[in-house]
Amino acid sequence: MYVLGIGAANVDVHGMSRAAIVMRDSNPGHLRTSAGGVTRNVMENLARLGVEAKMVSVLGDDLFGELVKSESAAAGLDMSESLTLPGVTTSAYVSILDERADMLVAMSDMSVLEHLTPAVVDSKRELIRGAATVVCDPCLGAETLERILDSAGDTPVFLDPVSTAYARRAAPLAGRFYGLKPNSLELAVLAGMDTDTDEGVERAAASLAERGAKCVAVSLGERGCYFAGAGGERFYRALRPVSEMRNATGAGDAFLAGLVYGFVKGMSPEDAVDCALAAGHIAVESDDTISREMSELLLKYTIRNYSDKG
Repeated sequence: MYVLGIGAANVDVHGMSRAAIVMRDSNPGHLRTSAGGVTRNVMENLARLGVEAKMVSVLGDDLFGELVKSESAAAGLDMSESLTLPGVTTSAYVSILDERADMLVAMSDMSVLEHLTPAVVDSKRELIRGAATVVCDPCLGAETLERILDSAGDTPVFLDPVSTAYARRAAPLAGRFYGLKPNSLELAVLAGMDTDTDEGVERAAASLAERGAKCVAVSLGERGCYFAGAGGERFYRALRPVSEMRNATGAGDAFLAGLVYGFVKGMSPEDAVDCALAAGHIAVESDDTISREMSELLLKYTIRNYSDKG
């Protein structure tokens, strides 16, 4: 049984200056290029965890599109259901960091996702309904998100809100998703409630569960996760902190991958959240957005090594 991702697949270009940046001038530095995109990253993590993973996205017929396809294939992610269109540019995200690795500016071009329309979703209906679960992100248009939910039938759909701005797009549909993985700021937007305190987080997560979401896993950074389920489950969960945090950019994508992994394996909510937290730990200990070490074996080891139960 496969997991299907529908959403962003792009190329990330990160530039880090070797010295203090001089504005309006060419600066020597280090450039790194890799495949990215929220849903694509989640799906690559799942593939590395041994889950059969397929992806529906839209790519341009260009070098960036070829890079996304080749890196995804190397990780075991099936991109064959994605569309490759001539005359459009593959989504890209470019960030410029100073010599201390602090981001100065970033720019993204996600316009190609305008071609991932409700009609495309209609053409993938059988693929969607045949999946164990679907993962998507609100970089897609609101109508496309709604069509995914309409097409899914009994197939559970998980959503990463991505940001507060994108969360506004998903908020009217929040109760229709099986699983949601917001941080506290995104949770406030989805629920329309204050989340400045633990009590606020608990009330907001519970309200989404009461609206229909079966699995609301609120990422709380180093504090772990708060979970609210439709079955009345309410709990905080955390693993011991990692010894060295090297790169936090991929933690959220890995967290959602671990949560979905636990779900498709039929785990309890507590054990699924442990998988999510462990996957996040693996991600932050890597220099790359997606850890090349991510695996089912390492996931289980991390749970044992960082859990108070271990």
